[in-house]
Amino acid sequence: MPTISLCMIVKNEEMHIARCLDSVAELVEEIIVVDTGSADRTVELASKYTSKVYSYPWNDDFSAARNYSFSKATMDYCMWMDADDILEDTQKDKFLQLKETLPQDVDIVMMKYNTSFDEAGRPSFSYFRERWIRNSSQYRWIGAVHEVIPPVGNIIYSDIAVCHKKLHAKDPARNLNIYRRLLAEGKTLDPRQQYYYGRELYYHKQYEEAVSVLEQFLCSEEGWVENKIEACSICANCYYGLGKEKAGIDTLLRSMSFDLPRAELCCEIGKYFLEHGNYHAAVYWYETALGRPQNGSAGGFVLPDCYDYIPLLQLCVCYDKMGDRKKAEEYNERAGACKPYSKAYLYNKQYFNRLKIS
Repeated sequence: MPTISLCMIVKNEEMHIARCLDSVAELVEEIIVVDTGSADRTVELASKYTSKVYSYPWNDDFSAARNYSFSKATMDYCMWMDADDILEDTQKDKFLQLKETLPQDVDIVMMKYNTSFDEAGRPSFSYFRERWIRNSSQYRWIGAVHEVIPPVGNIIYSDIAVCHKKLHAKDPARNLNIYRRLLAEGKTLDPRQQYYYGRELYYHKQYEEAVSVLEQFLCSEEGWVENKIEACSICANCYYGLGKEKAGIDTLLRSMSFDLPRAELCCEIGKYFLEHGNYHAAVYWYETALGRPQNGSAGGFVLPDCYDYIPLLQLCVCYDKMGDRKKAEEYNERAGACKPYSKAYLYNKQYFNRLKIS
């Protein structure tokens, strides 16, 4: 059975770190904690779980810090987690079973990363990340921010999920500032970093610059297709923010020049037509979203609700607007089957009941 070194980089995580380590400590053979300058009780708390706590001077480079943590590992595989991640109890048996059955030739295990949740605690945003990585100099992190290990070797996908559940917000400008510094130093961003830089600009409502960066990325022959598709969505939202709706919808439709339509993009296109009163076109795109398969192993960001709940709820709205109350109610009930606790579903249910009484 393979052995695992849990490798973490932390800073001022006294609120999170015990929760994280409690969730996984009994499942791994070694814990490496690299502190990058905490001014709270993070180091003290980490030391209760492991003697392998190291200091590393922070230099605005997440890859450098993660690679340092990996350099301290002595087990077969390195596993990374952030301090505000947890492995829920429902995942622990699957984690142990995977350890017991993992083929010896596996280099990287991809696991789900759930980073956003609905009101019932169900994942509403997820994607696959490299989670167990063979302890070898061949596998090292790249990228000062939004770091990644290039996927090479024998890679398998597991449905085990790590959940990202932060209890307090961190510096929202940190990533953007790192990119700004890199550019000020004359560094060139590779296509992946261009995409993430454009995304950071969008988050900070710097729409003009975001469009410039993302359009350059979209026009490049390089870059990962999933990033290209997501860039179309982000770029469209930037155009909307600039009051350029036609450019926004054109960019959403452009996403299909890279691959078959994703349900996420279909829902965005449907929303555009719904908001502009073109209900028949909106119906087409929401029905298309319902028919698209969810392929998390492609590696892109996945919004599970876009494959059932959102298009069903929006089809309810469309058919109600078109005067077909029976069909609208049917779609609302289907949305309710997905999320019986949904406030939107329950509101619609009351709305249809009032119509029947009046």
